[in-house]
Amino acid sequence: MNKHLSLHLQRLRLERGGRVVLRDIDWRIRPGQRWMLIGANGAGKTQLLKILAGDVWPTPTGRELRRYRWRGETFDTPYGVKEEIAYLGAERQDRYERHEWNFSVEQIVGTGLYRTDTPLDALTVVDRRRVAALLRRFDMGHLAARRFLTLSYGERRLVLLARALATRPQLLLLDEPFNGLDQAHGGILRRWLVRSTASALPWVLATHRADEVPASATHAAVLEEGRWRYRGVRNRAPLRCLSDAVPLAPSPAPGVPRGKRNVLVRLAGADVYLDGVHVLRNLSFEIGAGECWVVHGANGSGKTTLLRAIHGDHGIAGEVWRAGIEPGVPLERFRQQVGWISPQLQSRFPRWLPVAEVVQSGRHASIGLHEPLTAADRPGTQRALNRFGLAHLAGRIVGELSYGQMRRVLFARAWVHRPRLLLLDEPYAGVDAPTRARLMADIEQLIAQGVTVMMAAHHRDEWPRSISHELRLSRGAVEFCGPSAGAARR
Repeated sequence: MNKHLSLHLQRLRLERGGRVVLRDIDWRIRPGQRWMLIGANGAGKTQLLKILAGDVWPTPTGRELRRYRWRGETFDTPYGVKEEIAYLGAERQDRYERHEWNFSVEQIVGTGLYRTDTPLDALTVVDRRRVAALLRRFDMGHLAARRFLTLSYGERRLVLLARALATRPQLLLLDEPFNGLDQAHGGILRRWLVRSTASALPWVLATHRADEVPASATHAAVLEEGRWRYRGVRNRAPLRCLSDAVPLAPSPAPGVPRGKRNVLVRLAGADVYLDGVHVLRNLSFEIGAGECWVVHGANGSGKTTLLRAIHGDHGIAGEVWRAGIEPGVPLERFRQQVGWISPQLQSRFPRWLPVAEVVQSGRHASIGLHEPLTAADRPGTQRALNRFGLAHLAGRIVGELSYGQMRRVLFARAWVHRPRLLLLDEPYAGVDAPTRARLMADIEQLIAQGVTVMMAAHHRDEWPRSISHELRLSRGAVEFCGPSAGAARR
């Protein structure tokens, strides 16, 4: 008797907010099959995975079938097997930030053993050994005692994958699992997916990038506007929609600014501590107006913490100077001059918030608005929505958007108040290739117009062509800081 789940979907339909998200979905997943799930932002990938996991209920039509088979029994709803399905996606990860579940890494993985959200009892010696083995599998063993919210976004993703495997799932659903992973840790995940062929464990992996598809994938499913475009063996799949970023046309590049430097941010001997952990050490540099900085380094090197510290989310020990912020001037004044995009920011917006309100909140550096949109506000909000191709989403709420669509909304929010400085933390995570190319072109245009940019990115093909400076971090310290070699060649 096969211990792994098999499932059969037939004629499934999903409506959200009065619009059809999925229609006529037929799908069989059998033990030993390893599926990649592909489609543009808004195609319905995440909602389909949530239906499989039992987190979302399809729209009843009287014709639909959702059948799970496990250990010789058949279930017509996921209730009998829900605990046997592990689902890992951005929203699951964001819950820890939203609810401030700042337990130790060992405790977080340990909750998988008992399939609870938060720790209920102390782990036994046997439990701790199992947790340690799972963490070592993903090169996370040294983080066992760290608090979860002190980790980088990529480190959190691998810890939660270890937690998912601690449940000993019979079906594994992975929604963009490579988001936030550096090359080394992405390789660890890819190798684990390849080794999984030794098991009959079926999995489904949603992705937008060709370099994230493991060689062990056996099947492909391609969604287009909520319908199947293809569903079958991998080697016959139309994968043109799965590509890396489209090359950008040459754009004006300011290079390294000449003459007197107008400094926007200065750090000198700066340190940052999170829950007693010394995350950033003795950082000293200046960001000048019109410059384009790329911050890079391995997971856990401190990239996100640095951007959040500059934005004012974390306290800085040492000298920090921000243009226009003198003693007695609230830090909020600086934030209102900054466009800010990050996974943590995306997780903070309530699901019921209207898209137009999210965009307008960029003017106030707030989460939502204290007062309704005024007639004077609306033209600027509409211009931002139009610029980023979001006019058709203006009347929607956050909970109706895909992860990639919400990321584009954050771009509009960052631009709505015409910022002097853009702080971008993995800004293209979760967006499809055509959207990524368009957003990269938008950033190039803003740089050419004199907007200062500081971006953290793992993929070099996402670095702006107009880069002027690089900052490479290693274990919280500066490994290299200076003009970019690419800028010097230009």
